[in-house]
Amino acid sequence: MSTTKKILGLGNALVDIMTQLEDESLLKNFGLPKGSMQLVDKTKSNQVVEGTKHLKTSLAAGGSAANTINGLAKLGASCGFIGKIGKDEMGEFFSDDMKNSGIQPLLIQSETESGRAVALISPDSERTFATFLGASVELSDADLKPEHFAGYNYLHIEGYLVQNHALIEKALQLAKAEGLLVSLDLASYNVVEDNLAFLQDMSKKYVDILFANEEEARAFTGESDPEKALEIIAQVVDIAIVKVGKNGSFIKKDGVKYKVGVIQALSRDTTGAGDLYAGGFLFGLMNDLSLEKAGEIGAILSGNVIEVIGAKMDNEHWTKINAEVNKIMA
Repeated sequence: MSTTKKILGLGNALVDIMTQLEDESLLKNFGLPKGSMQLVDKTKSNQVVEGTKHLKTSLAAGGSAANTINGLAKLGASCGFIGKIGKDEMGEFFSDDMKNSGIQPLLIQSETESGRAVALISPDSERTFATFLGASVELSDADLKPEHFAGYNYLHIEGYLVQNHALIEKALQLAKAEGLLVSLDLASYNVVEDNLAFLQDMSKKYVDILFANEEEARAFTGESDPEKALEIIAQVVDIAIVKVGKNGSFIKKDGVKYKVGVIQALSRDTTGAGDLYAGGFLFGLMNDLSLEKAGEIGAILSGNVIEVIGAKMDNEHWTKINAEVNKIMA
């Protein structure tokens, strides 16, 4: 499977340290609210790493937009990724992982350590992130050049970047100047709450496709009912998507609403579920499929990724996914 259209990701270049908790007591010890993404400094990050080293862990190149782009690359899409890394082992690991996945890495180097996200996975598969942004947070509007966007059809941005208003606004302006469609994943309810007015303004001016889960949709609209939140988001952007966990997703465009279900899956870890849903959905759009079929591809990817620890899947899962996606595209 492939498409002639190309997609560019913009996000935090992070290495995920996936950590399986035996219970939730460590979350309380570290002062991390379950299910949240907390930004921590290097000292706190080291403390969390040290305090969990007796547990089972694995490394993966991560960051929300990078996960989405990786999923798209695995489906055969032509992809690039803009981010900032340190001149260290973690940065090298991230860059190599991108290249090995067939993604063009447009990575800027910094003297600061590469960013890392310790993902603490509770026994019920909920994940809590202690994120040290490191070099990734140094990505600035000055780093972005028009040539980064040339030749691409879509730009996908993760909401975790929106604290940097100048970076986001310049990326959106450059993307629009090159004629790209813009996709934004709101990424975390606390980030939405802290940057609400800016997010609403940027979405209205530049965003074509907006992804939110129930909490993010509530933070963005003030509506706790996901379907009502969908209505409000659909007035701001061309395509609105609200993901409702095991109940699937709602999609709305041009006054028409769609409900897409989920696939049967044995959940081990929800890390990357929203990111991979976005990847599947965008792949459907890039192949000119209906919104319903695009949502179904999103559901296939998100349903499969929750069966593994972390946002990266093995070849067995991808073989199964590609077979299912081929059926939808036939």
